[in-house]
Amino acid sequence: MATLILSDGTTFTGQPFGAPVDSDGEVVFSTGMVGYPESMTDPSFRSQILVSTYPLIGNYGVPSEELNEWGFSKNFESEKIQVSGLIVAQVSEIYSHQAAVSSLQRWMEHHGIPGITGIDTRALTKKLREEGVMLGRIVMDDSEETRDKIQDANKVQDTTFEDPNSRNLVAEVSIDQVVTYRPLAESSGLTIIAYDCGMKRNIIRSFLKRGVTVVRVPWDYDLASHDGHIDGVFISNGPGDPKKCDKTIEQIKHAISKEIPTFGICLGNQLLSLAIGGDTYKLPYGHRGMNQPCVEVLCSDGTVCEPGKQRCLITSQNHGFAVKDELPPGWDVWFRNANDGTVEGIRHESGKFFSVQFHPEATPGPEDANYLFDEFIGVMERK
Repeated sequence: MATLILSDGTTFTGQPFGAPVDSDGEVVFSTGMVGYPESMTDPSFRSQILVSTYPLIGNYGVPSEELNEWGFSKNFESEKIQVSGLIVAQVSEIYSHQAAVSSLQRWMEHHGIPGITGIDTRALTKKLREEGVMLGRIVMDDSEETRDKIQDANKVQDTTFEDPNSRNLVAEVSIDQVVTYRPLAESSGLTIIAYDCGMKRNIIRSFLKRGVTVVRVPWDYDLASHDGHIDGVFISNGPGDPKKCDKTIEQIKHAISKEIPTFGICLGNQLLSLAIGGDTYKLPYGHRGMNQPCVEVLCSDGTVCEPGKQRCLITSQNHGFAVKDELPPGWDVWFRNANDGTVEGIRHESGKFFSVQFHPEATPGPEDANYLFDEFIGVMERK
């Protein structure tokens, strides 16, 4: 037996798979039908217990953990599993895919990550949608002591669960030293400083295939200390509360003051908003999945798009915080979520500084927004 205990005392019991260990985390759900290897290795999911709304997971296995020519993961979004656990309705023990080298179960066991199958994920997702994400614990034990603990779960208070958002999760997933990646093919001649706040590896791949040299730096890197030429600053995705990234926020302020073109993705959107004097807040259950519709409300010329001229992108997302609507003069909301109207992107009137809440690099998900990398390159070339 394996049991998920939520911080309000609710329990969901199923069968264990993966590593036979207990685990705490923030329980969240994702609506993706595929892409579990990419999602589970996304650093934005650090210390979260991921619930899949799609009922069958694991049927195409897991690809190899080989590294690419630059020394980082070829197939995943980081070099290890970042989630604290996985909850599914049915895990597939049989997998079939030409690139697969392992089952989901064996891969999770290798990385020490527990999972539970046979849970009513519909009921669990409905609870999280109605009451919001909450802390939880996976208990992988069927002893008498554990059964007694589960029976008394309604007496458990939130304070008994470890809250990952109380930690600086970005500091845990960021790189600890500067690394430079140069394109193997033709170079564009452009170089960016990329703040690694938990950067998905396909962001690096996306820049490299466009001929951009990427100088990947820690989340607290002093931009003023950089003695080489740079054409732009990029702020990556990442986990946790953006307000804990005070040092990154200070570096963004420095980049803007020096008129260095700046582009942010996901957490980078929240950090840019904080750097310019905006604010962020925690969403009830966040946006996680690869089918989030976002409407471009600001046209390329900086004017508000007429309803008939607005473009809607289907995007990949993974975040629990959002930007508040109140922005300082000179800044505008660029994208909005078509489902709940939340801010999905901001842009400065100069066009030099902008960010989006979704993931244009996808992995997993649609590539509707992939052109934003080219827009950033265009800004750097024109500066």
